[in-house]
Amino acid sequence: MTSAKSRPTARPSSGGRAVARTRTLLPGTEGAGTVKKTVLPGGLRVVTETLPTVRSVTFGIWAHVGSRDETPALGGATHYLEHLLFKGTERRSALDISAAVDAVGGEMNAFTAKEYTCYYARVLDTDLPLAVDVVCDMLTGSLIAPEDVDAERGVILEEIAMTEDDPGDCVHDLFAHTMLGDTPLGRPVLGTVDTVNALTADRVRRFYRKHYDPTRLVVAAAGNLDHAKVVRMVRRAFERAGALGEADATPRGPRTGSRAVRAGGRVEVHNRRTEQSHLILGVPGIARTDERRWAMGVLNTALGGGMSSRLFQEIREKRGLAYSVYSYTSSFADCGLFGVYAGCRPAVAQEVLALCRDELARVAQDGLTDDEISRAIGQLRGSTVLGLEDTGALMSRIGKSELCWGEQLSVDEMLARIGEVTPEQVRELARDVLGQRPSLSVIGPVKDRQAARLHDAVA
Repeated sequence: MTSAKSRPTARPSSGGRAVARTRTLLPGTEGAGTVKKTVLPGGLRVVTETLPTVRSVTFGIWAHVGSRDETPALGGATHYLEHLLFKGTERRSALDISAAVDAVGGEMNAFTAKEYTCYYARVLDTDLPLAVDVVCDMLTGSLIAPEDVDAERGVILEEIAMTEDDPGDCVHDLFAHTMLGDTPLGRPVLGTVDTVNALTADRVRRFYRKHYDPTRLVVAAAGNLDHAKVVRMVRRAFERAGALGEADATPRGPRTGSRAVRAGGRVEVHNRRTEQSHLILGVPGIARTDERRWAMGVLNTALGGGMSSRLFQEIREKRGLAYSVYSYTSSFADCGLFGVYAGCRPAVAQEVLALCRDELARVAQDGLTDDEISRAIGQLRGSTVLGLEDTGALMSRIGKSELCWGEQLSVDEMLARIGEVTPEQVRELARDVLGQRPSLSVIGPVKDRQAARLHDAVA
C-alpha cells in the first residue's frame, strides 16, 4: 500500500519531557478530515481524523493481540480479557465505568478478533475528555481480580452456548477449523468450555501484562476533535498510570507470518437436529497485504456480495432454494479464506451444494462478464463510501489501517484502487483462487449416507 506523503511537525520539548513525534498523514479535503499521527514516548501511537462538521467523536484503543496469539492452553484468553477490562480499575468499579458513559448518552463496547482487539466509546464532542479518561483507565488500570474472573466466567460460557445455539454462526468457526486445522487461526475466538474453565486470574493477568504494553497499542479517534488536545489527554492518562514505558521504544510493526491453509478436499460435518442445513464451501484466499485484494473485493462482490450477484440470482431468485446465500473473504496477515455460505432445507442441501460448486468452477474457467465486473466495481465503490458515514466507522478505518498496514489511504485513493481493477485481473484471480480444490463444512441433520455424498461432492 502507498499513502499520501507525510509532513513532519516539529514538537519542542518542555521541562525535559521526552518529545512526541507528530506527522500529518492525510490532508483534509472536501468530505474528508485531516488524519494526523503522533508517536508518544514508549511507542504509543495516536491517530486521529478531524471532522469539524459533526458533533460526535468515537475514541478507541486497538491492541495488537487476538486469538491467534494464544497457546492451546490459553484458548479464549484474549476474549476473556476483553470482558475483564470492563470489570473495574483502581479508580472505577464496573458500575462506575458503564454509568459514566451512560450518563452522557454515549455508547461503549469492545470486540475481539483473531488478530486484534478494540475498545471504544462514542460520545458527543464535548464529552471526549470523559471517553478518553474512561477507556484509557480501563486499558491501563484493570484489576483483573480473582472474584471478577470467576463471575465473568459464567457470562462467557453463556456466550459460547449462545453461539452454539446459532448454527449459522457456528458453521463459520467450523469452516475455519476445516481450512486451518488445530492452529491458532483455526480455533474459535471465544475458546471452548474446557479452555475457559481452565483459565485463572493469574494466567489472564500475565497475558494482559505481555500484550498490552504501549508498543502494541494504537489509539484512534475520529470526529469533531483537535489532534493536539487528544494527544495531551491520552499522554496524561497513560502517564498517570505509569504506562508509557521506555522513551525510545519502537512501536510494533504490522503482523507478518507464513501460515499455510490446508489442502482442499476436506469435509467436516456436524450432525445436528436443526431446521436448516448450514454449509460453507470454500478455498484458500489471499492475505490482507496482497495487492490483489482490490480485485478480490470485486470478485467477491460479483459472485456473492449482493442481490444481483451470481449466487443470489441462481440459488435464491431463480430456484428459491435458500433465503441466505452469499460469498465472503477472511484475510489475515499471512493467509486468507474464500467461502460461500448457504442456509437451506436439508432436503435441498445436496442441490444447493452442487450449484455452489458448479458456479465456482464456471467462474474459475470462464470468468465473469464485463458487465458483472463493472457493476461490482460500482457497488464496491458506493458501499465503501457509505460505510464511512459515521465516526465509529472512521475510527475503525484509521485504527485498523495503522495496526495492520502501518499507513493510511484516503477515501479517494481507495476508490481509485477499486476503479483501477480490470476485468482481466478479476478473471486471473478467479482462475487462481476459485480453481483450487474446495473444502466443505456443514452443520445440520446429516445422516451417514448423506455425509458420504457430501464427501463425494468435493472429491
